[in-house]
Amino acid sequence: MADEVSAIINALHEEASTERPPESTPDIGIIMGSDSDLDVMMGTDDDSGAYHALVEKLGFAEVTDYDNPPAERFTFETYVVSAHRTPDLMTAYAETAADRGIEVIIAGAGGKSADLPNMTASIAYPLPVIGVPVQEKSVDSVIGMPTGAPITAVDAGKSFNAALSAVQVLSRKHPELRDRLIAYHDQLRSDVGETSQALHQLGTPTFRNQRQ
Repeated sequence: MADEVSAIINALHEEASTERPPESTPDIGIIMGSDSDLDVMMGTDDDSGAYHALVEKLGFAEVTDYDNPPAERFTFETYVVSAHRTPDLMTAYAETAADRGIEVIIAGAGGKSADLPNMTASIAYPLPVIGVPVQEKSVDSVIGMPTGAPITAVDAGKSFNAALSAVQVLSRKHPELRDRLIAYHDQLRSDVGETSQALHQLGTPTFRNQRQ
């Protein structure tokens, strides 16, 4: 297992030294402290998460092979990186992120000592890091950064919002992403309008019965 961690660390450093055009490197890095955080960080069939926001709503694709990236212009990558069990991997990830083309990191962690977002933010600075407390008890740990060591954070479990925030950061440089964000928001407005109209026209009992 230690050899596998070392292999990832070596691969990250090797990738950092590889010259690639920006359009072929991941724009967003998603890391989590454990694969038990996966449902919160990426989403499930019943609960939309960061993966759903990026892929289904905003047209991103996931990079699994740096030498063979997807055709989509905007992409992300995912890793399990434990601040406590693999601090060397966390350090390597944060230190190499910018050189590997990452422009913003989404970091999620659970438990009362949810240190991954904070430590990643400190090491990767000035690269922006968005923290996701995987559980309610993780909130204080994630947001408890001292003055001068900033991190942006969302509410517990809200990795979907973390993905939207990450794309907002990217949209300052990429107008195409700004257009996608606006289109997504316009769809939300349309959905509310349609629901409101149906409720008014059908009346409360009929509307509620149709929902069931």
